[in-house]
Amino acid sequence: MRFEHAPQIRSAHPELVAGTITVDGVDADADVTTAVARHLATARVRLAGGTEASFPEIQAWRRVFARMGLPPTRYRCAAESLLRRFRRDGALPRLHPLVDLCNAVSLAYAIPIAVLDVERIDGDLEVRPARGDEEYLTLAGDPEHPEPGEVIFTDGAGRAHSRRWTSRQSGWSAIRATSRSVLIVVEGVHAHAATDVPHLLDTLVVELADAWSVRGRTALLPTGGGGAAGEHPARPHPG
Repeated sequence: MRFEHAPQIRSAHPELVAGTITVDGVDADADVTTAVARHLATARVRLAGGTEASFPEIQAWRRVFARMGLPPTRYRCAAESLLRRFRRDGALPRLHPLVDLCNAVSLAYAIPIAVLDVERIDGDLEVRPARGDEEYLTLAGDPEHPEPGEVIFTDGAGRAHSRRWTSRQSGWSAIRATSRSVLIVVEGVHAHAATDVPHLLDTLVVELADAWSVRGRTALLPTGGGGAAGEHPARPHPG
């Protein structure tokens, strides 16, 4: 399975830095309590210095959302939504060890992380503007159709696995107790994303190995506004 951004996404957002991890052999039995607590502690320290709205990573995504015509205080990237909830409640609900781990790392880095069940994706996955006929499934199981032009993750069957790019993930490919093969997508658009995204990938690979004794396969997608990631093979990230 390939993950790529359509040419118009790359050209419109040349600051985008994206990476992926594919991993097999996860389950719902791993204990990630210590790792989650460590990353939540990092997030608490950052939030003690100011709200998530002041973070450069979040400000950058707000600029991207505004560029797409989305009011950035109404539609937020997933990392900002998590940070807001964490600041308000002091904790996040426990869902699945892998999701809990990725949510905690997302909080620590203030960068959106999508975690998808590969077996629930048909063919390749592309980030592109919606036609409007794709089907999105909410976490509650309700079907929706993205608006034409809305940026989505979509597969070969026309399923939308996200809405408004990094805002809402689909319930169709959400991680569940039976998930074994997963795709993790990390996307940053801030000034230091070229350093932070690879570092985040390295962090997750180590955490995956510790919790599940599995080796995550990482890739950094080509950067620049001149073409889609699919025009070049993804570059493996050392580690």
